[in-house]
Amino acid sequence: MQTTSLVKQAANKSRLLAFVLKELRELWPPTLFFAIGFNLILLTTQLILADYQVHFANFMVATMTALIVGKSVLVANAMPFLRRFDTGPKIQPVLFKTTVYWAAVFLVRFLEKLGEYFHAGGTLSGIREYVSTHFTWDRFGAIQIWIFILFLVYTSVAELDARFGKGELMKIFFTAHSSEMKPTPAAADSRAPRAQPDN
Repeated sequence: MQTTSLVKQAANKSRLLAFVLKELRELWPPTLFFAIGFNLILLTTQLILADYQVHFANFMVATMTALIVGKSVLVANAMPFLRRFDTGPKIQPVLFKTTVYWAAVFLVRFLEKLGEYFHAGGTLSGIREYVSTHFTWDRFGAIQIWIFILFLVYTSVAELDARFGKGELMKIFFTAHSSEMKPTPAAADSRAPRAQPDN
């Protein structure tokens, strides 16, 4: 009886460990991508604004945001709502998912700014004035453009990876040598010598 209980506990721990490892394997690519992207946005914004005092805390916030976005992307990808265009040409799911992700980030960032406004003592009646006069739309819009580009690149790569087979793009870019790559039938046909027409 005790042996059976120990076996069940070991099996449960093994399943839990396998689940955690699977989650980490799926989590690190989007998290790393968005961490690099968000920190580049932060750095270029500081340089453009001539804010040469680099604040380490800001980079930590950008990295933590990337971790949240990375996990959110994985959760969102599991929702049927985002898969409505998966059977169409790849441009459709890429643009659809990019737009959904971008809109979600836009809403969260806007609500975050409103939260700062209320924390500073703002009132509901003053929201319109705050948004029209004190809101830094230029900076907000510039960052949103870069976020859209980041999501566009990420979803494009993710869709191509799903099309070629999960992990194949990683092999193509980082492990396979060019001599090991098998050309597609179209590429092979284009390289084959063509017969010269008889005169």
